[in-house]
Amino acid sequence: MSFIQVENLSFRYDQTRTIIEDLSLSLEKGRNLGIVGESGSGKTTLLRLLLGLAQPSAGSISIDGQVLDTKNWQFMRDFRRRVQAVFQDPYSSLDPRQAIFDIVAEPLRALKIDVDVAKAVAEAATAVGLPADAAQRYPHEFSGGQRQRIAIARAIVARPDLVLADEVVSALDLSTRILIVDLLKALSTSVTFVVVSHDIALVALLCPDIAIMEKGRIVESGPTEHVLSNPVHPYTRRLLASTPRLP
Repeated sequence: MSFIQVENLSFRYDQTRTIIEDLSLSLEKGRNLGIVGESGSGKTTLLRLLLGLAQPSAGSISIDGQVLDTKNWQFMRDFRRRVQAVFQDPYSSLDPRQAIFDIVAEPLRALKIDVDVAKAVAEAATAVGLPADAAQRYPHEFSGGQRQRIAIARAIVARPDLVLADEVVSALDLSTRILIVDLLKALSTSVTFVVVSHDIALVALLCPDIAIMEKGRIVESGPTEHVLSNPVHPYTRRLLASTPRLP
C-alpha cells in the first residue's frame, strides 16, 4: 500500500475554471517525489489539496489507506502532525513578532503534542544548522537562507512523516540554494519530501521519483533518472530543453 495515494483528483472553482483534472499519483514512504511544472500548471493547488487546505471537486487523497477527511477533527489532528509544509517565501512565512523559539514550537503547541518543547525545539534547530543563540532572536535578524532553515525546523519539529516543500529555494540566491538543497538531502534520511518546483535540476538532486504537471494533469511520471533521460511526453521534452544545465 502506498503511503499517499491520490486517485482521480479534480479541483475547479466553477464550471469554466478547472485547475486540477483527473489527477492520480502515489508516494512511497522514504522516496522523495518531485512535482514539476511551469507557473499555472496547478502545482500549488495540488499542494493545498494534499495539505487539506482545499476540498477536491472529485476524487480522493488517502494516507496509509485512510481517506483525507477535513471534517474529521481527530483524523486531521493526527494528519497535521504527520504532514507539514515549507512555503516559498522565507520572508513572509515567519511571524516577525515572534521569537524563533515560539515559531519553531508552534506545531507542538497547536497540536498539543506531549513532548519536552525546549528539547524538541533545540533538536530541530540543531538539525537544520541554526546558530546556538537563534531561539531568542527574531526573523529580521536572519538572512533569507537562515529564515528558510527556521521554516524547515518548524516543519520537522513534530517529527512528521512527510514535508511538502513549495518552491522552497526559488526566493534564495544560488549559493544559499545549494546549502538548502544539501540540508534537505540530509533530512531525507528521516522524513519524506514532496518537492513542488518549476526547477527540474533541483528535483533531480533531491527526488528519486518525478511527476510532470501540465494544465492540471500529470503527463509523465516515474523514476527521475528514467524520465529525464528518456522523456516521452512533448511537454517534458520542452521543459528539459529550457533547462540550461542538469547536474
